[in-house]
Amino acid sequence: MQFDRTREPLSRVAKGALALEVVLSIGALGGGLILMLAPRGEILPLPLSALAGSPFDTYFVPGLILFGVLGFGPLVAARLAWMHHPLAPVAAFVVGAGLLIWVAVEVAIIGYSNEPPLQAIYGILGVAIVLVAIRWLLEVGLPQLHRNIATHV
Repeated sequence: MQFDRTREPLSRVAKGALALEVVLSIGALGGGLILMLAPRGEILPLPLSALAGSPFDTYFVPGLILFGVLGFGPLVAARLAWMHHPLAPVAAFVVGAGLLIWVAVEVAIIGYSNEPPLQAIYGILGVAIVLVAIRWLLEVGLPQLHRNIATHV
């Protein structure tokens, strides 16, 4: 799957989306890995009591979801941006929206915590990714899926 990278360099908005996606990916891969390696809060000081009312007994499954979805998902979106793929702006929007959903569900299940303020930080990051993605989509327009699928897959 090769896209024409010689057309022109990435726009500032595309570079911004790519950078935000990489930042999210690094944080989610690291956080997810820590939660999977120490699912009872041995590394991150997270009490298991915070999971009361959730479907989880430990932080392993949330760590796995964090690692897999919010760790690798943004890397895929960043790669699409790097390759000038026409779906890259949509992927950026999906990543940002996914992060906002993650934070909202987390706050709904375990409540808001500002020790450390990760929910606020990642909520702001999610809003930033969504706003950059919307700006990017306004710049380039929505991709024509039927044409892109046939010519780029």
